[in-house]
Amino acid sequence: MKVLCIGEALIDMICTDIGSNLSKGQNFLKKAGGAPANVAAAIAALGAKVDMAAKVGEDPFGDHIIELLKDMGVDTQWVIQDPSFFTTFAFVSLMEDGERDFYFNRGADGQLNEADLASLYLGNYNIIHFGSATGFLPGPLQNTYTATLDKAKAGNAIISFDPNYRHLLFKDNTKSFIDQCWPFIEQCHFFKLSDEEALLITGCDTIKHAAAALRKKSAAIFAITLGKEGTMLCIGDHLEIIESIAINPVDATGAGDAFVGAVLYQLISFTAAQINTITIDAWRKIISNANKAGARTCEYMGAMEAFKHLNKSIFE
Repeated sequence: MKVLCIGEALIDMICTDIGSNLSKGQNFLKKAGGAPANVAAAIAALGAKVDMAAKVGEDPFGDHIIELLKDMGVDTQWVIQDPSFFTTFAFVSLMEDGERDFYFNRGADGQLNEADLASLYLGNYNIIHFGSATGFLPGPLQNTYTATLDKAKAGNAIISFDPNYRHLLFKDNTKSFIDQCWPFIEQCHFFKLSDEEALLITGCDTIKHAAAALRKKSAAIFAITLGKEGTMLCIGDHLEIIESIAINPVDATGAGDAFVGAVLYQLISFTAAQINTITIDAWRKIISNANKAGARTCEYMGAMEAFKHLNKSIFE
């Protein structure tokens, strides 16, 4: 039983001057990241087998990402180093409440092409997760992302989706982002959206209206994360909010990825044909556990480093 995560792997440069925006920050801490890479690391930390498919630079930062993923237990045979492009960077500032501001310097992640994954056999995986913040930007990764979805549909793996919207990347073309999200939402078996993403993608003015709009277009089970308020779970016509736990936040980076990783870890023994047999009570437990994983991640600086504190005991 194994998961495949596909998308970007990058370096987060986190400004340690808490409360300072990027124009004023002076001190930065290097942390490996990228949403799908974070999900892979979270799954591995919880004890399941997971492969990462991504492209990084043939440089010290690409080396660092690969070494850390391996250290976390992620199989990196499909993490490719490109000598022609530098490793992608995301500069992150932290506010007092743990929220973040991003600035991207894009490089190798966007160059992952179909030829790079030509010998990747999707039949080896129980779950295939699409969670790339950059997968909908123009370039080879965009085409590879869509082609991999088309191939995944032909198999029996659970297809998972998390769009990871970043305003900086799509502020001038949110329509492109929204239009590209819908095929994944319509064809996956599970997806996770933040409350911001749910309102943006559907164009609705409330989360309940957004959930209704999503149900009309997708048969998937889905979750809408609501921060400290918990997570809205949607299964067919059933809708409820699963509470989270109280914490003292330090850094929200990777919280959503830890949530997704925890969900996928708990789904790994199921096939696409079996996911609809999971009871509502079982889904409540799955989401409750995922809420705990996301919340605990906020108590530490950086995403993958925080995942070192994840283990199955947090579910108890």
